Amino acid sequence: MRSFSCPVCGNVLFFENSACVVCSTEVGYRRAERTLVVADTRCGNAGLAGCNWIPDVDGALCDCCALTRTRPADGDAAGLSTFATAESAKRRLVFQLDDLGLPVDGLSFELLSSAQEPVVTGHASGVITIDLAEGDDAHREALRARLAEPYRTVLGHFRHEVGHWYWEVLVSGTPAEGPFRDLFGDERADYQQALREHYAGTPAPDWQETHVSTYATAHPWEDWAETFAHLLHIRDTVQTAAAFGVLVAGSPIPPHPDAPVDAIPTEDACFEELVDTWVPLSRAVNQLNRSMGKDDVYPFVLSPTVLGKLRFVDRLRAGA
Repeated sequence: MRSFSCPVCGNVLFFENSACVVCSTEVGYRRAERTLVVADTRCGNAGLAGCNWIPDVDGALCDCCALTRTRPADGDAAGLSTFATAESAKRRLVFQLDDLGLPVDGLSFELLSSAQEPVVTGHASGVITIDLAEGDDAHREALRARLAEPYRTVLGHFRHEVGHWYWEVLVSGTPAEGPFRDLFGDERADYQQALREHYAGTPAPDWQETHVSTYATAHPWEDWAETFAHLLHIRDTVQTAAAFGVLVAGSPIPPHPDAPVDAIPTEDACFEELVDTWVPLSRAVNQLNRSMGKDDVYPFVLSPTVLGKLRFVDRLRAGA
């Protein structure tokens, strides 16, 4: 994520700010300009979901909120509290997709409360469904522990599920299908059977040599979606570090607006620079978290095979 500044006094602002804490100017994110500006209108979800994006018409839904097709009913207090958490993560997702030059037209979201009936987080040709219970820390942590996952966040869910859609956009029916199968495997293998076998068994002891997570071993589609999500994790975190001048024994990346992470790189050198910066940065932030008694921010290993998959996804992303 980039850093921003107040359009009136120049104070440093963050993506979520709706007012400057120094001069009290009301601000909002204008998608067309990709920056925070003086707010002349407010999104219809400003109160309900804390949205600070600026719509064309005051009180209308902004571009990001309009992507949500279904939300909890007004009387569902629990659902609405986690709805705000999900919308906050979705705004970061859409910002990053725009920043990376990925198409957003065709995406929509079902943000559903599972208080009354089960909700399955998933995807269907661009329709992303999120169980809003994932926005509850206790619920999400319980699932993370039960499924033996080292990492589970609402933003992570969004990134993984949109990854499935971008497989349809970037790979399916294109010349990339063959190279995809060479790297990830044949996606024509029975998906439901593969998931049943995954949940019934245990991953191979050397799974980290070939996959970024245990869930990635379930099926080539899941391997792609996990790899796609990790590419977004890495690019976002490195961009944030660049924006705030953080460098940990890696390749220097100048801060925004000229940072390579803000551009749309097409050469392997850009990807290699990203990795050379990410590896020491992730080690450092992991150790900082441990110093605070917290779990690692990035508890994953990037083997040469996994890096090859990340590079493949990044090349396709750059050509979108």
